[in-house]
Amino acid sequence: MTDRVAAILLVVTFLAVPLVPGDFAVVVATEILILGLFALSFNLVHGYMGQISFGHAAFFGLGAYGTALVFRAFKGAGTGVSYAEFALSMLAGLPLAAAGALVVGYFCSRLTGIYFAILSLAFGELIYHVVFSWYGFTGGDDGIQGLLPPPWFRDPVNYYYFTLAVVFVASAVLWRITRSPFGYALRMLRDNARRAAFVGIDVRLCMLCNFVVAGAFAGIAGSLWGPFSRSVSPVLLGWMQSGIPVFMTLIGGSGHFTGPMVGSVVYTGLNAYVTRFTPYWPLAIGIVILLLVLFVPGGILSMVEKRAATRSGKGR
Repeated sequence: MTDRVAAILLVVTFLAVPLVPGDFAVVVATEILILGLFALSFNLVHGYMGQISFGHAAFFGLGAYGTALVFRAFKGAGTGVSYAEFALSMLAGLPLAAAGALVVGYFCSRLTGIYFAILSLAFGELIYHVVFSWYGFTGGDDGIQGLLPPPWFRDPVNYYYFTLAVVFVASAVLWRITRSPFGYALRMLRDNARRAAFVGIDVRLCMLCNFVVAGAFAGIAGSLWGPFSRSVSPVLLGWMQSGIPVFMTLIGGSGHFTGPMVGSVVYTGLNAYVTRFTPYWPLAIGIVILLLVLFVPGGILSMVEKRAATRSGKGR
């Protein structure tokens, strides 16, 4: 019930954003949507499978670079691309991110707990350094600049609506996955992997498939990022970028499907508005996370759900 209400409120809010005067709210909302999808893909590993990946940004970055490299192949860096080339570029990020997740997941799926987390971090840093050092192909630490989409998508409102549509469809697919037999198998792995293996579930294969699916959706978010920011850089694959979906999931609540998106609203919103007044926005978000961990360990939606249950109990 909490997820349903949160989803309705989020959809209504996102639809109303373009009504706010100026482009600032639209730009911030676009970033919220992209990073929210990134966090939703991470929660498929953490909230539903019970593992934590500290290298999830590698797939976000691979998706961004996949799109950027195709842009550059079409001579889109600095000059723009046609609508057909733009579509092909946006489609390039998903398979590249999924392929990277398949390779990394093949090894990570053999482990659980802290070993899973550390190995994912190691692979994430490996991919980061490959991208950072390969000047001839990726541009190295300079990244790829001037990713101009076709004229219609250069308008912030138009690109916002495009991003909203992509994120809505991707979120609906993710929701369906979590409510499918595969999604319930993931929950069983999270709760008791040994019992899952005992009843016939191939634990390693299930973990690998979920890791690839999560990486693919992170790649979709990365594909949206390049044309939005007009550039990509190796920072998108770093360990600090991997911390963003972790923070968002903690803030919103990993036990709820919409939790990461709610966390994205809080995290990205704080980042956007606090930086207007002080350069010490990490201090602000750190205080928020500290307070949530101490007083609301389940996240914002868990707190809302508990209060609603308490009120309904008193009403009886």
